[in-house]
Amino acid sequence: MLKNAISLKAQISGVGILTITIEGNLDSTTTGKVWKEATEALERSSPNKLVIDASKIDYCDGSGIGLLVEFHRRQKQAGGEMEIRGLKPEFQQLLNLFDPSKFEEPTEEILRYISFPEQVGRKVVLILEDIRDLITFTGELFVALFLALLHPRRVRWKDAFLVAETAGVNALPIIVLVSFLVGLIIAFQSAIPMRQFGADIFVANLVALSMLRELGPLMTAIILAGRSGSAFAAELGTMKVREEVDALTTLGLDPVRFLVVTRTLASIVMTPFLTIFSNLLGLIGGYVVFISLGFSLTTYVNQITSAATYGDFLGGIVKSFVFGFLIAGIGCMEGLRTKTGASAVGESATRAVVAGIVLIIVTDGIFGVSYYYLGI
Repeated sequence: MLKNAISLKAQISGVGILTITIEGNLDSTTTGKVWKEATEALERSSPNKLVIDASKIDYCDGSGIGLLVEFHRRQKQAGGEMEIRGLKPEFQQLLNLFDPSKFEEPTEEILRYISFPEQVGRKVVLILEDIRDLITFTGELFVALFLALLHPRRVRWKDAFLVAETAGVNALPIIVLVSFLVGLIIAFQSAIPMRQFGADIFVANLVALSMLRELGPLMTAIILAGRSGSAFAAELGTMKVREEVDALTTLGLDPVRFLVVTRTLASIVMTPFLTIFSNLLGLIGGYVVFISLGFSLTTYVNQITSAATYGDFLGGIVKSFVFGFLIAGIGCMEGLRTKTGASAVGESATRAVVAGIVLIIVTDGIFGVSYYYLGI
């Protein structure tokens, strides 16, 4: 027989037994032809038992093993039996590596209709589970931060400084740009209606109060939630998928103290500093519009100092401390909750951004109501 030649003989006995004899080299160049002939023989006879005579197979690679697995799958699906005779031991070892049941055709999944009340109930349960996890994680983080304050030498300060640089200092350009444009836009939009009443000079008051009390801390927190919070979730999520977090637990190291505390401390410290720069650039953006209205820098400064107080400035800074805690806490929590799978890390980063922004807005509303009743 020529090299790479293959032949197949099919013989049917009277008791419903189909014997297929394969002779030659069963490799990637010859298996296709044999596969087609064997499939036609099986469809014609539909045997109760299939016998494969493999004693004359001189060579068999992965494609040939695939053919034998396909024989087994077809017989199992038809409710018949299969037997392989004379297969050389080295080829039998290769065949034993594959489980025919794993190559069965997937059954079509019938989608069950989910009623609207059931959908609402499932969402409510998921929200309650998220709230429970958030409360539990917050408690663990508070304990870890308290222990870090009692034993500062146990904190990995090098990692904290590195996180402060990557998540804080490197975020300064985008925060500066956005804050400048926000101050510019607020001044332009407010100048139009104020001009109708001859109150152009109060544009400075509006920009100062808006940036110091509200937009400076809020815009900084939202940018950090989208930039740094998602980064925290992606970093810890990748560690969770690669089982590095489990390795820390196995070594007796608390992942919250070892991974989360450094990121939380860096976020709490850097967010107020970034908020100060945001306030400053917002005021500069408002000044650009203010001078275009014909006013001087001295007038702009006088209006700001008369409208805004240290309480307005400190009120925004207090917010930024809480926002920094929320950004790092939510990002790290979602990272540690990452599941397995190719898309798990992306889902964790998305949840961190969405949950972080929502909690920041809710917390800002709580601060607003509290400041109102406190007269701040």
